[in-house]
Amino acid sequence: MNVDVLHRLGKAVAERGPGAYVLTVSNDGRPHAVYLNVAWSDGRLVAEVGHTTAANAKARPEISLLFPVRIAGDYSFFVDGRASVEFGDGVHRLVLTPTRAVFHRHGPAPDLNSSCTADCVPVLGASAPLRMSPPRG
Repeated sequence: MNVDVLHRLGKAVAERGPGAYVLTVSNDGRPHAVYLNVAWSDGRLVAEVGHTTAANAKARPEISLLFPVRIAGDYSFFVDGRASVEFGDGVHRLVLTPTRAVFHRHGPAPDLNSSCTADCVPVLGASAPLRMSPPRG
């Protein structure tokens, strides 16, 4: 990932604030979601997590973060990626390397050729136009 893409993604994360849901999958396939403070550091997202989230991410490292809407009509912000878990000083530290990021909200697709059938604005991914934030309005 080039420096410009990382910078734009970092700005998008900073704009949303630190609170995000960390979404992992348990051994029996059930989703596990926790709301945590997440920080942007050196092109990755980092959070202190509990034992269950750490175990899930170690076993199944493809995880997602969800930055929820802030006000009605706002976009949610999803970041998918590959996680690693570090343990030190009695704390599990989850480190997510982003592979895909998209702003999403209910509504008609602004681009009729998009693979998303809702109002989606890709930030990072194979077909992302490298936007920093969703359209205003």
